[in-house]
Amino acid sequence: MSRNRHRQVVIYSSDLTDSQWNVLEPLLLVPSKRGPKHGDDLRHVVDAMLYISHTGCQWRYLPNEFGPWTRVWSQFRRWSRNGTWTRVLTALHASSRIALGRKEPLPSMVVIDTHLTRGASNGGSTFHNQGGHFGRTNGAKRIVCVDVTGLPLCVRVVPASTSEASAVEQILDDLARCVADERLELVLMDRGTAPSSATRLSARFNYEVRRVGWDQPPRNEHGAKVFRPIHHAWRVEVAHGHFVRRRRLARSFENTVDSATGWLHIASISEVLRALC
Repeated sequence: MSRNRHRQVVIYSSDLTDSQWNVLEPLLLVPSKRGPKHGDDLRHVVDAMLYISHTGCQWRYLPNEFGPWTRVWSQFRRWSRNGTWTRVLTALHASSRIALGRKEPLPSMVVIDTHLTRGASNGGSTFHNQGGHFGRTNGAKRIVCVDVTGLPLCVRVVPASTSEASAVEQILDDLARCVADERLELVLMDRGTAPSSATRLSARFNYEVRRVGWDQPPRNEHGAKVFRPIHHAWRVEVAHGHFVRRRRLARSFENTVDSATGWLHIASISEVLRALC
């Protein structure tokens, strides 16, 4: 592979297509007093982030075709901290709903679920801690909210010890801040959240928060347990499955909540763009 720093020489499968970039570019080019950060190279910066998301490579191993890794890292950190990823994901999700034939850009029902991811030790302090069954998993908890299309609408990463009720409450707060809950009437979540917590959240956010799941594990005619998807709720499980296919998300490699949430946002935006373009 050429090591030429002219980015156009090498094309990676993770790169944005022209149609995807035409949709994404206006959302990233928000007027700023300090002016544009990268000018015409902004697309290369985004392609570099997608490359890392797909391959899982470390920052310093970013191919030279993308330019200095420090430039890409600084932009990733900036967008992860200033709410850019959240704003972009909300806008893209609304467009994707219309493109997929939904009548309204905002959903009336969402499904929320969490996924516990093991943390990767890098020898330094991180936000990872003990969580899961009996606190045996050291890592992070990913919270994903999807609508009936199965596309991510809102995502967040928290320490593994965060309770299910607190995780759901935080993602609902995020939905309210990005004005994505204007039509919301029903939130589905699994039975990891106590009934009392579901009642409290329903009262606070003024829409129904419903726990779903099987009272007893489904079994076949021989009495063996079988898998049967729960109506609508299975869509968020599919979303989690798509995320872990990305090497950067195979484990939680990040030191901060902002950085971990940023990579989850990038994966979500990529999934929505694929459905949209």
